[in-house]
Amino acid sequence: MIEQPASISASLPNVSGSPTNISGPIDRWVSTGAFAVDVGCSYEAARQMHRRKRIAPEHWPHVVAASLRLAIAGISCEWLAGSRAAQREAA
Repeated sequence: MIEQPASISASLPNVSGSPTNISGPIDRWVSTGAFAVDVGCSYEAARQMHRRKRIAPEHWPHVVAASLRLAIAGISCEWLAGSRAAQREAA
């Protein structure tokens, strides 16, 4: 039997356009655990990313790749960098 990433089986609709914040893309997964599996991080790291509304740069390539696999539009390293810069300006 071929195992698929946890969220592949969760039918996520394809929504066009960039998300408005970091929580938006994470919420597209069926659960925080599924996000963690697809991105390759621990559950606690995924939970903290969602809570802080911030994804550490070392996870960006994995988040982008997982988003592409799941047809979650608008997620790129450029978008993640822009989101991080906007958070810093707001602080």
